[in-house]
Amino acid sequence: MPVHLYGRTADMKPILALARDHQQIAVVEDACQSHGATLDTGGRAGTAGKVSAFSFYCSKNLGAYGEAGSIVTDDDGLAQELRQLREHGQVTRYFHPVIGYNARLDEIQAAVLRIKLRRLEGWNARRRAVAKRYNELLRDSGVITPHDPGERHVWHIYAIRVPGGKRDALKDFLAERGVGTGIHYPVPVHLQEAAQFLGYRQGDLPVTERLAGEVLSLPMYPELTDDQVAYVAEQVTAFMRK
Repeated sequence: MPVHLYGRTADMKPILALARDHQQIAVVEDACQSHGATLDTGGRAGTAGKVSAFSFYCSKNLGAYGEAGSIVTDDDGLAQELRQLREHGQVTRYFHPVIGYNARLDEIQAAVLRIKLRRLEGWNARRRAVAKRYNELLRDSGVITPHDPGERHVWHIYAIRVPGGKRDALKDFLAERGVGTGIHYPVPVHLQEAAQFLGYRQGDLPVTERLAGEVLSLPMYPELTDDQVAYVAEQVTAFMRK
């Protein structure tokens, strides 16, 4: 299950090769943060796996008015099974061969998405421009900026790394100056309470744990102006050079 995290697509070539070598392995793409991003194999995110999932949560690059999502596949049999599961397990109305869910996308959300989809390419282009400008302005600031792989990234999140244990102090510094930030994701999966049964402890995955303590998401959305991007970068640089 490759995850196209923050809007950047995973390296699909080795994953697909592994799946081909072991024919029983199906590739399930998590494309929830990568609407419109390009794969290293060509095509768009969500087109390489046997089945792929998209989130249309309101903050995504393509977001609905509330909760929404979709699953895509080119397997007709699987598509029929998924349609059945999303509507209480029905094949036809009131006939339930299996137990399903109430997971239908309502018409209002679909209508919102239909209009916003027309603007997705333009919004993604602006996100790429914002990310490029951040990278330029923060190059010598003391933070670690994300690599820009071009069309493979749609910048759902612009996350820097703040070394030296300064991340939380920088977050507070920016908040005092009117800059909202986020931390995606503060607790690694192996240290989540729900994963305690796996037996992992602090220190078992040191790289993951170090990165979780360094990442900080800066403002990223298409409506950001060049002046706003410059202001955020100036504040980050000012703090790191104190």
